[in-house]
Amino acid sequence: MPKPKIDKVKLNQMLKAGKSQKAIAQLFGVTAGAISKAKKELNLCVVKNVALENAGRVVDKNLNAVDQLQKINDYANELLDLLMRWSRGDKTALQILESQVRYVKVNGEEEPVKEFKIKDPRELALKAMAEIRGQLKLQLEIFQTLYDMKAVEEFQTEVLEAIGEASPDVRVRIINKLSRKRAIRSTIKFN
Repeated sequence: MPKPKIDKVKLNQMLKAGKSQKAIAQLFGVTAGAISKAKKELNLCVVKNVALENAGRVVDKNLNAVDQLQKINDYANELLDLLMRWSRGDKTALQILESQVRYVKVNGEEEPVKEFKIKDPRELALKAMAEIRGQLKLQLEIFQTLYDMKAVEEFQTEVLEAIGEASPDVRVRIINKLSRKRAIRSTIKFN
């Protein structure tokens, strides 16, 4: 396989140094269009690499977000249950709702609540239901992203296993080459 004319590491260094695409093209002996294409490929590789290297962190943050969403969802369901009981005539539900509000901040100072009016319980219940639906939608999106990341990881493993069955040496060379590229990309600072 012929060696590519454009060295991506050198290309990145020259772009960071502020050299024009035309000057870089002359240095590599290619057209400005080839440099533009290589620059786009370089940017795409960077995005994919950053996404894969940060996958673990993303998973951890998403799991933390799921915990937070679950907590919010629990509160919204508790409120919804009380509102539904109140709308059905349960007087203790109204007492529970009223007992929850004790202090409010007025001009930066907490003052006890003397009197307040609660909106129509049906309207409040609909708002709580809308919040719960929004939370569930967000949780579903997070789980879908986690599932997709897991599917990519499983696909990569299966491909490497299949290559290893066909030729163990090729599998080792591929893994080494990918590791070197990852090491090179992680040492390059991207703006």
